[in-house]
Amino acid sequence: MKFLLRTTAAFCCLIAPLSQAHARKPLAIEGMSLAQLSDALAQGRIGSVSATQAYLARIARLNLRGPALHAVIALNPDALAEARAADRRRANGKRLGPLDGVPILIKDNIETRDAMPTTAGSLALKNNITHRDAPVIALLRGAGAVILGKANLSEWANMRSPAAMSGWSAVGGQTRNPYVLDRSPCGSSSGSAAGVAAGFAAGALGTETDGSVVCPASMNALVGLKPTLGLVSRTHVVPISHSQDTPGPIAPGVRDVAMLLSAMIGSDPADPATHDADAHRADYAAGLNAASLQGVRIAVLRPAMPAELAERYDAALAVLRARGAVLIEAPLPHLDGLDAAEQKVLLTDLKADLNAYLATTPSAVKTRTLADLIAFNDAHKTTEMPYFAQEHFLSAQKTTGLADPDYLAARATSLRLAGAEGLDAVLSKANASLIVEPTIGPAWPIDTVYGDQYSGPSSNQLPAIAGYPNLTVPMGLVRELPVGLSFIGRPYTEAALLGAGYVYEQARGDRQNTRRKPKFKPSVDAIR
Repeated sequence: MKFLLRTTAAFCCLIAPLSQAHARKPLAIEGMSLAQLSDALAQGRIGSVSATQAYLARIARLNLRGPALHAVIALNPDALAEARAADRRRANGKRLGPLDGVPILIKDNIETRDAMPTTAGSLALKNNITHRDAPVIALLRGAGAVILGKANLSEWANMRSPAAMSGWSAVGGQTRNPYVLDRSPCGSSSGSAAGVAAGFAAGALGTETDGSVVCPASMNALVGLKPTLGLVSRTHVVPISHSQDTPGPIAPGVRDVAMLLSAMIGSDPADPATHDADAHRADYAAGLNAASLQGVRIAVLRPAMPAELAERYDAALAVLRARGAVLIEAPLPHLDGLDAAEQKVLLTDLKADLNAYLATTPSAVKTRTLADLIAFNDAHKTTEMPYFAQEHFLSAQKTTGLADPDYLAARATSLRLAGAEGLDAVLSKANASLIVEPTIGPAWPIDTVYGDQYSGPSSNQLPAIAGYPNLTVPMGLVRELPVGLSFIGRPYTEAALLGAGYVYEQARGDRQNTRRKPKFKPSVDAIR
């Protein structure tokens, strides 16, 4: 795994001096929320350079050593220069806003202009250094955010094989859940979530096609938002599906996520789905203190779930009710045929969208099509396929394009079942403005033989397919494993979801162990 070794060497060279410099008096920064760090920077209680150095030192201690979380694939060689520029701006009274000088991680399927490859976890893209910012990165950079580095992910965003392990990539190895190291961090934004939970950055950017923001956020006791499809640009993001892909923020708290979201929204001529995005640009953190659930009608979904998860869910519902929400029990929609229709859409999109993306990569990238990637994986089985194969790639290669009548029918079926007969029907029948349900259950064990093994409740499929927003907020712990509560609404209702999530978050507070710092336990059995 030559690229991983080079990355490891780069970590040592860049971080070792910083780690030594802060060995005597490390900054207590890993417990700060993004909002707290933003305030500390604005008040001059800490500098961006100091914060960046502290995060780099912590990554040096924990990413490839100690618990070896493998949450970070690469570090930005320009991170300290960006931090120094932020400190100069503040010193000169030219602060760009609340994100100015705040270090964040970027999932390694999103391009940045820095000298870091965008690999999607695959050695086939080890030379994919494009020197271009994805529009969402340009917006964050314009708001002053410091791009600290690239986060590990499930290779190809978990769309290479149905037997994949969430959080594993040939470039980055296996991301581990910082709460319990032998448990899944969930995919595919695994490194983004594990890195924030471990105190490697103040926040992170992930992407979701179906669950890859909300699931890792939930399993790492974080807040994550899968925005309305088209609110955030997907240009220069390694794709799975233009029908469902979207970047989304992950951070410790609701306010943190709102701050990140506010800087990410914008229309992009290269991404037609975002034509209405500019109309929804706003400061989503500004109204949180005034948010209220008094009289808000919420549809409650109750999928089958283990008893301990049901207890956490009932406790969460009691908090919402105590804050004035009107809870309406809603029947689960009937969705026969949804899985097959979604799979047809994703496989067809994968071939078309990935071929289009690869055509834009530098000439140093030799894999120019999905067929090339399949051949590359076959030629590098030892490093690329030590645990699972590429069944999804092979199936996608057989698809016949976006004009295929079967594909068009599958997309129509997906939208009807997830939207009109799914979420819309639940909201309309309950006369509710939002839906709640458990985001997902506790993390399953990492399994190199069978891959991800989970059959419990999950909130992600319907909003992912319909393109609706989904916010997850920590709901508590099940045997020391985090679980989350999802707030789902109609398109462009992010402000309402964030408000509801904020009220819930503040009402629960630390007293009910909504979020506890990870202790890097080796297994659940070692906790007691």
